[in-house]
Amino acid sequence: MKGAMVRSLFAVKNWAGVAQETPALVQEIEAAGWDGLFVVDSQNLSGDPYVALALAATVTKRLGLGTGVTNSATRVAAATANSITSVHRVSNGRAVLGIGRGDSALAHLGRAPARLKQFERYLRHLQVYLKGEAVPFNEVDLPVEWAPPMSELHLHDAPPDSRIGWIAEGLAKGETKVPVEVAASGPKVIAMAALHADRIMFTLGADLDRLRWGIDLARKTRQEAGLDPDGVAFGSYVNLGCHTDPEAARSLVRGGLTTFARFSVMHGKANGPVSSGDRAVLEALRSNYDMKAHTRGDSRQAGTLTDDFIDRFAIVGRPERCIERLKSLAVLGLDKVAVSGASRGAAESDIAVGRRLVTMEVLPGLKAA
Repeated sequence: MKGAMVRSLFAVKNWAGVAQETPALVQEIEAAGWDGLFVVDSQNLSGDPYVALALAATVTKRLGLGTGVTNSATRVAAATANSITSVHRVSNGRAVLGIGRGDSALAHLGRAPARLKQFERYLRHLQVYLKGEAVPFNEVDLPVEWAPPMSELHLHDAPPDSRIGWIAEGLAKGETKVPVEVAASGPKVIAMAALHADRIMFTLGADLDRLRWGIDLARKTRQEAGLDPDGVAFGSYVNLGCHTDPEAARSLVRGGLTTFARFSVMHGKANGPVSSGDRAVLEALRSNYDMKAHTRGDSRQAGTLTDDFIDRFAIVGRPERCIERLKSLAVLGLDKVAVSGASRGAAESDIAVGRRLVTMEVLPGLKAA
């Protein structure tokens, strides 16, 4: 694919709260050349993403804005569609909904990721709401133990189904629909996303063999369903550590990489093609994972990652190496990369060097490619 390039680079950020410095921070991200911003949705660890995104929309002009990622359990689909479309309208069409089955957001409620059946139903409902269409009441995920049927109110008249009218009105006037991007690492979620998402954002690391496996699986799923194999776009979440010192570069991503690598072995069996050595690392990561130290570079789980594993699953090193690795993702067919930066606990001096190199060399290098 000669001349292929990543058309969209999103920075992934975790705001502990929507603070006064948020406007300056997002303006800095836009000025640095990033194409977009993903905000984490994990209610016990960060502030509300839709408040942060709406605030960001008011102080930026071109920056794409999305959740990276929300989940199918902590909000009903109608509320999620309403919130992200509100951001879409405030930003004049710059919003995107990133969603997965849930990790830290559910762990801090004492739960594992959403079940596959519920997740697929949620994705279907999301797309229906975002198109301004209706979901039948008997399909809405709201247990009667929480709220009894509306029929108990004996109303004179009532809505016949669940529909967000103002979204339908906006689409009729020419507003665009919010795209849905599904974070996926396992074969079942990849296949599900191939049928219901506008883009699949792989959480398979930067390993080309694993990403190729995911793309092939998605295309095959669509083809077998009688759909255009090219009807879904592909992107990836990638941990990026840019530094002139190789060990410092690895330290920048070590904690964050544990989170993304764990997705590939969360339920005990490694997803996709992995060597025996990588499988051993993934299994050690899973058995040593401490959710209280989520994304920390000095955590127990971070100590299970070998240098070879980090070099393959993440993108680390000097600017020229980072640029070449990012270009290789585009050649594979990915048009969007969400970059997760420095891990919690990384040295501030290394973070400063990494930020400067990405801003001054990596981003301009990619734009010039």
